[in-house]
Amino acid sequence: MQTIIATTPSVNPPTWVILERKLIDLLNESIYPFLEKYTREDGTLIWREGGTGSRDGADDFYESSYNWPLLYLLGGHEDLLTFGQRQWDAITRQLTAAGMVHKEYELGYDQFHQGESYIYFYFLCMADPTNPVNRERARRFAGFYLNEDPDAPNYDPEHKIIRAPHNGSGGPRWGTMDGDPSYNWGPGMRVYGLPFHDIPDIGHYDDLQDPAKARRMGEAMQERMGKGDVAGNLIVTSLIANAYLMTGDTKYQRWIVEYVDAWMARAQQNGGLLPDNVGLSGQVGETMGGKWYGGLYGWTWPHGYYNIGMAATVAATNAYLLTRNAAYLDLPRSQLDHVWALGEMRDPHTLEMSLEHHWVGKFTAEGETSETFVIPYRYGDQGWFDYMPLSPVYPTALWNLSMDAGDWERIEQLREAEKYDWRKVIAFRNKEDSGHEQPWLRFLAGDNPTYPEEILRASYGVVCRRLALIREDQADLTKVNIHHWQEHNPVLTEALVQLTLGAPQAIYNGGLLISRVRYFDAELRRPGLPADVAALIETLEAERTVLHLVNLSPFATRNVVIQAGAMGEHQFLSASYDELSSDYPGSYKSYTAAPLTTRSQTVTLDDKWLQITLPPATEIRLDLQMARFVNRPSYDLPQW
Repeated sequence: MQTIIATTPSVNPPTWVILERKLIDLLNESIYPFLEKYTREDGTLIWREGGTGSRDGADDFYESSYNWPLLYLLGGHEDLLTFGQRQWDAITRQLTAAGMVHKEYELGYDQFHQGESYIYFYFLCMADPTNPVNRERARRFAGFYLNEDPDAPNYDPEHKIIRAPHNGSGGPRWGTMDGDPSYNWGPGMRVYGLPFHDIPDIGHYDDLQDPAKARRMGEAMQERMGKGDVAGNLIVTSLIANAYLMTGDTKYQRWIVEYVDAWMARAQQNGGLLPDNVGLSGQVGETMGGKWYGGLYGWTWPHGYYNIGMAATVAATNAYLLTRNAAYLDLPRSQLDHVWALGEMRDPHTLEMSLEHHWVGKFTAEGETSETFVIPYRYGDQGWFDYMPLSPVYPTALWNLSMDAGDWERIEQLREAEKYDWRKVIAFRNKEDSGHEQPWLRFLAGDNPTYPEEILRASYGVVCRRLALIREDQADLTKVNIHHWQEHNPVLTEALVQLTLGAPQAIYNGGLLISRVRYFDAELRRPGLPADVAALIETLEAERTVLHLVNLSPFATRNVVIQAGAMGEHQFLSASYDELSSDYPGSYKSYTAAPLTTRSQTVTLDDKWLQITLPPATEIRLDLQMARFVNRPSYDLPQW
């Protein structure tokens, strides 16, 4: 591993450097008030005995601390991994006792929600790939979908389908609910409307207040949605990819290729749009009267493109990562392009949006606008409906993978259509710990130079608010809603992922972390930035990355290993940087140092790792030439 020694004194460190290290320090301490208030000594969450009374809800337990190992990966304290692992294990035991988890994996539910749970597990595996318990779990969990567990025959290799929309360690979990089927009215679900619009005498969600009508709708859901494959199951490819990244076993790669190829073929036969349901015979629309829409968590109900787009992006990412075949990226592109073409300028105040709370940052930045660009998220018997803003998560994730000019143009078209200043930074934190893609993208475009300072300040304030909410929380924890813990989780990582790794947040519903670089502390031999070191990715291009590293400590030398890609999938080709050419610190007889001068240096590299030695109070800006997606991806630690 080559080593470059920084020689430029950091005599006037940028503001972002100090703010970044201050945010990391704050986040390191933030977990302790959370643990003290919301967990028992063994790590289980303080709540009533038993489960949720339905198949739903396991994800909400795991979401309470899902990003703690991610913060450790970025350079957070060791306790983030220790307590992150403890919480995962404790919650797994808690949910096992409640009957929701079996063999340490969810018994059977949809992958949209399971994906929210298992990003936690992927971060744990990436943070410590040598953990023997998690290595065994990674294999076992993937085995539930490779039919390696006789009690979990989830996959049909003949028709290349996962056999039920609800699936897990217990195999296909037929139907959508347990007991007598009835889709009962509830205020929280009213915004999503009806799953089907062809049931006689049920024309509006409020009709479900009639128990007889609720029962008929539940029976229809059980019959139509309760068996066969759905597009949302593409999210399970991350579970399989995670096992590959832990082990390198090519059987996981083969499964992903087979499964994703089958769905891509169905999309091609449907004009590019993913159908959302496949029957047990392998036929699209088998339980839907021939309709390509109407499946569980599909185009009609409850979220449409919101989760279809995520599933397509996650599957394409995993297939591309493991094969380097860029054709897989056409799967999410075709979904995005189709809904984009249906977009319109409309008054947001006149629209009934099923996910209106997701656009708090955009609507705040827009102010009192009378028009905004919206696209239809859902499709049913009545055609396209549920017009909402197009989340930048989808085109940003695509561009992050491809670095293709066409994918950047998709982002630019969205910016131009929205007609508000994308540079604005709004202080908020949503469930997905994302939502600031717009100002970050403008920073990378060279049009928002103060973004690092602004997002770090905003993040600091959001963490302080979360800590205040924890202090003032007087709720009876045995009776709170299952979202209570995730709504008080004080750890947020969006700013650090963007600034230090040069990446958007992982897709929340089951995506792996895809970043331009990762860091390791060469002294402690662990993931993350060393103490006192701050990092900023200033430029991202297809074959070029500009990275600024600063060691704030005036006392200690820090050694950081930079990895090309989150999983070492990229390769460093060369590094250009400035080397000090003037005399520093100069003579003690002078009241000031001589003006600093530097000369440019370039070194040839051919490795996925590069070590940077940062003597006390030094910095270096590296202009890295890279080849992307040329190495076999893995969670392997550097060869120290």
